[in-house]
Amino acid sequence: MKPIDEATEPSTADKSKGPPLGEVLEFMRLLWAVDHGLQSTSKRMEATLGLTGPQRLVLRLVGRFPGITAGRLAHIMHVHPSTLTGVLKRMEKRGLLERKSDPLDGRKALFDLTETGRALDVPAEGTVENAVQRAISRMPRPRLQNAQEVLMALAEELGAGEPPAEGPQGNASSRDGEPGPAEEGDAATSQRTASR
Repeated sequence: MKPIDEATEPSTADKSKGPPLGEVLEFMRLLWAVDHGLQSTSKRMEATLGLTGPQRLVLRLVGRFPGITAGRLAHIMHVHPSTLTGVLKRMEKRGLLERKSDPLDGRKALFDLTETGRALDVPAEGTVENAVQRAISRMPRPRLQNAQEVLMALAEELGAGEPPAEGPQGNASSRDGEPGPAEEGDAATSQRTASR
């Protein structure tokens, strides 16, 4: 895909295709291309890995934040908790997640990975996260930060919520010492649209 400025400047061969789209429509075209790529990759992941893109994201987040609540997980992923209900139940039924009652509040469930889930909680080829990692590894840090700012502003305009302010247990760090979602620009946002 060409960046906006290149794609809106028609080459001699493209002039017969009509006028340039302009910034907004060109940006929307690129967003739809990303959405389509997320959906296609998610379907391939289900066929090859047995997990859809959203299920894999849930698995990776629960692995990073053991004992996370469904509400906190939904907040990190910028989705409504009811959106995750089916995903969590299917993953629990498949033996990837285990649900425990919160000892401090019996109304809440805490989620952890099972042995089977932990075996899948590793980087893997052919996943959305692998494609995102490859793409962002080619970007200079300032460009990546600018892209994250644009995506966050767009998510807020579309009503996707606010970025998490702290980690699932009330801090901004995960179990493995890596930055929590608030510190890493909430990378989960980049896969939010795959939850449909």
